[in-house]
Amino acid sequence: MVDETFLAVPPEVVVSAFAEPSSWARYWPDLILDVYLDRGIQGLRWTVAGALVGTMEVWLEPVLDGTLLHYFLRADLRGEASPKRVRQEVRRRQLAAKEVSLGLKLTLEAGRAPGVPPALP
Repeated sequence: MVDETFLAVPPEVVVSAFAEPSSWARYWPDLILDVYLDRGIQGLRWTVAGALVGTMEVWLEPVLDGTLLHYFLRADLRGEASPKRVRQEVRRRQLAAKEVSLGLKLTLEAGRAPGVPPALP
């Protein structure tokens, strides 16, 4: 699964939303994450356990006056899963990823009028 969202704030601001492991549990409550690569302001890569097994990445790419938040989830459901269950899970994860990124957008861009450059940290 892949998702991308533009946030009109610098990567240094966005990375702070993922800095604390407690935030991971809020964003992905059914996943157990273990960092295998901390890329600083470029993001994090995790191994995934719990409801899914695989890897996940948040990549923060500086673009124009903000950050393109890339989210990659490469994981399988535990055990046997019917094609229907896989499709349902993919859709659920897509909606959850967009909820996280749009929630960050609302929070991190709060008070910024459209068309106005982001405040620097």
